[in-house]
Amino acid sequence: MPESLPGEDYYRATSAADDYAALAGSIDTGICIIGGGFAGLATAVSLMERGRGDVVLLEADTIGFGASGRNGGFVFGGFSLGERSLVGAVGASDARALYRLTLDAIERIRGRIARYGIDCDLREEGVYLANWFGDQRILDERQRFMADSLGVEWRRIGRADLADKLHTERYSGALFEPGAFHFHPLKYARGLARALAGGGVRVHERSRVLRIAPDGAGWRIATAAGEVRAREVVVCCGGYLERLSPRLARAILPIATYVMVTEPLGARLHGALRTGAAVYDTRFAFDYYRPLSDSRLLWGGRIAVRARAAGDVARLLYRDMLRVYPQLAGARVDYAWSGMMSYGRHKMPQLGRLPDGQWYGMGFGGHGVGPTTLAGDVLAAALCGDGAALARFAPWKLPATGGPFGQLAAQLTYWYYGLCDRVRA
Repeated sequence: MPESLPGEDYYRATSAADDYAALAGSIDTGICIIGGGFAGLATAVSLMERGRGDVVLLEADTIGFGASGRNGGFVFGGFSLGERSLVGAVGASDARALYRLTLDAIERIRGRIARYGIDCDLREEGVYLANWFGDQRILDERQRFMADSLGVEWRRIGRADLADKLHTERYSGALFEPGAFHFHPLKYARGLARALAGGGVRVHERSRVLRIAPDGAGWRIATAAGEVRAREVVVCCGGYLERLSPRLARAILPIATYVMVTEPLGARLHGALRTGAAVYDTRFAFDYYRPLSDSRLLWGGRIAVRARAAGDVARLLYRDMLRVYPQLAGARVDYAWSGMMSYGRHKMPQLGRLPDGQWYGMGFGGHGVGPTTLAGDVLAAALCGDGAALARFAPWKLPATGGPFGQLAAQLTYWYYGLCDRVRA
């Protein structure tokens, strides 16, 4: 590995950025969306597709700056809350309907990539859930549960068949989700922003919101150089919310995750993976990885309460990669980075409206691409008068996460379950 790594991550190094002017002066609009990540972009696109042109989107940094432009690029069904816990919380019927919303969101993403001509390195090759443990019942029970409770068919892959795809002794089999895919998330986010700008939605980067204040029947949203007066405001800031909304900030845990990308591996990649599918495993503290179009391998994993320097991330994840694919020893790491995700205590998306009238969409950490798109559709529908889908998320409110104590508890929980994974293995 190199002694130093570039300051930018792989996604930023391989995605052309557009330049959206910072907000200057005062403007009036119907809806102001704060946050240029997947949730904010999806809400704006859903409103645009419903014929709403009176929308302004404000981003504190650049489009896709946060978790939306730094994640693993997996696009598949479900929530961070596990499927069994989802059924336990709301029953099989409602759980099936909620899970179906995430599958619909995946199709929405496919449709938008095609409709807006977004070049985002789309790979329609599915996702493997690989079994880290020797107990085959783990996969058999998961497959039956998904089919019986949620109506989802995952394909069972035996050890020998999986070994033809993943050249490692680490896994004892897998479940394959054929309808899933993976992509370059930052290119997708920037593609959505271009679609919005082309559709008449005002997009402003480097426009950090300093204050949201009531203004008659609406809101006054202030930045350093301008302000927006809007009838409705939607907060979609995730792990970078900071002090903008104390009520919302108390309900999320900003948690870091780590990602690295190797050098182009050429034929060496096929000595480890003979598939274009993405992979994650059955541990609580799982790895996730996928081959990239230029023969690099993207590898992610671990969670922590703080971000790390690129070199530290590379050393940790490189070691994790070699535990699975020792034949990649000596491969250079070209990029490594970390970023903050937002988790609710219940691990479900937090969608709704505060008593003062502010709308919000956050809490997508760990499983965000599909649910953020779902959130955009749900919030847009509610803003246009149809709150039926939003009502499905009423069981998951805004419980306080405990601030620094909550972060400590989350770190200890991760370490504990990581230890359980090692004992079980």
